[in-house]
Amino acid sequence: MAKKQGVHLRSAKAGRWCAILVFFLVLPGFSTEHYTGKYIDGEGDARFLKLIDESFAFFHPNAAVPNVSMLYEPKWDTFLESGGWNAWWIQNGYGFSYSATPFIQEPWFSLLQRSWDLLWNNQGDGRRAGRIDVPGKPANTSALYALVAPDGSLGDCAGPEEIIYKQGDGDVSVHDWFYEATAAGLVMQAEILLANRDPEAIRHYLPKMERACNFIEKARDPKNNLFLVGPACNLLAPSYGGVKMADGKFGKGYLAGVSVTYLAAIDRMLEIYRMTGNTEMIALFEKRQAITRKSLSLLQAPAGYFVKSVEPGGIKHGVLGQKEYGYLEGVVNADAVALRVVDDQTADKIYKQIAAFPDIRPFDFLLTNAPGLDDTYWSWGKTSGPGMDGIKEFGCWVNGGAWTTVEGRAILMYYRMGKFEDVYRSAIRAMKWSKDFRMDQPFTQGGENTKNNWYDEGQWLHGDGVAVMADNFAIPAATIRGLFDYDYRADRLILRPRIPGSITQYLQKEPVRFGDKKIWLTCRNGGPFVKAVRINGEELKRGEKHGDEGVSRSEVVLYYDKLPQEAKVEIIMEGGWEKLGFSSAYPEIPALTTVKADKKFRAESLPDSMQKPYSVLYQAEKTLAKDPAAVVNHAFVVEALASFRAYQERKTVDPGPGYFRVIDQKRRENMVKLYARTAMAQYRGFEKRNEKHS
Repeated sequence: MAKKQGVHLRSAKAGRWCAILVFFLVLPGFSTEHYTGKYIDGEGDARFLKLIDESFAFFHPNAAVPNVSMLYEPKWDTFLESGGWNAWWIQNGYGFSYSATPFIQEPWFSLLQRSWDLLWNNQGDGRRAGRIDVPGKPANTSALYALVAPDGSLGDCAGPEEIIYKQGDGDVSVHDWFYEATAAGLVMQAEILLANRDPEAIRHYLPKMERACNFIEKARDPKNNLFLVGPACNLLAPSYGGVKMADGKFGKGYLAGVSVTYLAAIDRMLEIYRMTGNTEMIALFEKRQAITRKSLSLLQAPAGYFVKSVEPGGIKHGVLGQKEYGYLEGVVNADAVALRVVDDQTADKIYKQIAAFPDIRPFDFLLTNAPGLDDTYWSWGKTSGPGMDGIKEFGCWVNGGAWTTVEGRAILMYYRMGKFEDVYRSAIRAMKWSKDFRMDQPFTQGGENTKNNWYDEGQWLHGDGVAVMADNFAIPAATIRGLFDYDYRADRLILRPRIPGSITQYLQKEPVRFGDKKIWLTCRNGGPFVKAVRINGEELKRGEKHGDEGVSRSEVVLYYDKLPQEAKVEIIMEGGWEKLGFSSAYPEIPALTTVKADKKFRAESLPDSMQKPYSVLYQAEKTLAKDPAAVVNHAFVVEALASFRAYQERKTVDPGPGYFRVIDQKRRENMVKLYARTAMAQYRGFEKRNEKHS
């Protein structure tokens, strides 16, 4: 085994941004060609640099691309799935939330937690129904809301006083409890806690998380330590049909997604227990971690990738080339690599199988599966014909559809493997759809989406030709997170730089979250191996051990207790990247402006209905800026004002003819109306916050 080396932190005095510029300028081979963006600076491939820069824009109001403020629901003070879906779904919000956690700024970070609270606040306890009857609201009459889940269970989607505990689409009478969605909720909550390091939040959520773990553990089969579960409990449900029994009913099988996603949760839960020093729970979760990881081999195909499921009798579903159940499952394999559940050797086998099977990425996005499923409970044994039409046909929905919540995790997989061309082609396709303001979900026809079954004219969710949905933010978020592959631990943050090889210099202007500390990152990108690291100008020592654990040359380890409050982290990489070739041109129109909109903004040019709200917010910002205890509320008002300015700027933006859908005058007007609704929604949210605290 090769000796491991590490890069570790010594405390240093705070540096200045000018030191970073000197860092760039004094390096050998410095190029005078430079990209100056709004959120990043860099050198090298301008297309990829612009892609990263404009990916950041999705997380602030702007006039070029959709942004997270468009998901805001003022009545709840949370995000929504949006696009006509008025709740927060685990499966849809998961990819976006996970990928954005390290860098998303306030107030959106707090709103992200509030969105996940919709599920945690309605967690099953074995007694309560999915909807609590509230005076003034219609009584609980839906069978979905009448479900009473076991203690610890999360569910499909939730609002302030309601939750649907099982996958709500399809024949709910045959559905099992939502095990993998609960596991994904655990992963997400653990990521937030590890990134934020708030002791009070840990004390609040940890008991809920333990109940969720115990709920999943009850499905563990002691014979093999896999999880024996029934139909539609997979994360992107209800594509899992369980096992068809002799009497025609559907029973339970071993679903790979539960093992993979729950193991990712256990890995992160252990770090929280190590942070709190709970030795009893550390021992318990180390045991759970060990037996779950050891059992993963039972869920793999001979080629090393994960199958979808295994029947109790041993038949595997999701093995390419089999006469029955001969498909490749995309979701579980992307998750296993992206969430670092598997080692590098297994990750390589998974990626190679995906790369060798073009049918699973016909239009750049990774499909849920390919070819078609023949083991759904609505059409067992068939991939077409009656029962497999409409949204159930291959390429449309959960059977071979393209989901951007999954694509975010696929992008993290590509970054881990150093496959930057895959990152680029996926993110560029998504950027084109985003600039068309058609962030549909799912993308039908295997991702081609020429006629979307939900959002095109004449379809049941069709509105005004504009769609902005939470799932789609997973792709720009992953395009950012994958650059450093943030791995939060109990006492440290591990960075694994994966700057695309066509970029030689990179400077990130948005800070990374690590407790109450901020990290500002720059990188001279010469390959996949760490050559040197400086913190605020002071070079770090190399090769130290921490207990019995070391780190490889591909990792930068930042210990929390040794890290300054403001840390300028400068990384030099070496070793050389493979030559890259990106064939797609960057979608330039509309472009993100680097000029602050407030420099040319005139409040009196707003419509009459928006002038007073803007004035109120403007005055509130001045007041809140003076209050050290109002950091989040101040950030909310700052972003609300930015939404008003983005609306005004958007009215003058030429959206171009459209990349995949024609942008006619009506669609252009509807885009502008969305900006106006978004700004006013944030104002109403501000009013509601004031009422709450008055």
